[in-house]
Amino acid sequence: MKNTVAYTLFCLMIGVTTLASANPSEITIKIQKGRFSPSQIEIPADTKVRLVIQNLDDTPEEFESHDLNREVLIKANGSASFYIGPLSTGLYKFEGEFSPETAQGVVIVK
Repeated sequence: MKNTVAYTLFCLMIGVTTLASANPSEITIKIQKGRFSPSQIEIPADTKVRLVIQNLDDTPEEFESHDLNREVLIKANGSASFYIGPLSTGLYKFEGEFSPETAQGVVIVK
């Protein structure tokens, strides 16, 4: 009986881990040499997601998106996090305000 309960709990834990992995609630984007990496991320529709922006450059950058209604300053060699969503399906552009010609990206909501 004890082994059956332990096995059942183990299976439930594996299921929860798999479910969390299949639906990421946090995505990290790095800024390096004035570019976002990755510059394209996908998230599920109608889901709240935490974005973590890590600035690896020696200069500040501002994550800016009119589509996402966000404007967040990330200090040099620093990081910032914020939530986006839940969003409807579509494309949501973002850019680095201080490097708009190179720091460009898009959130794809499916």
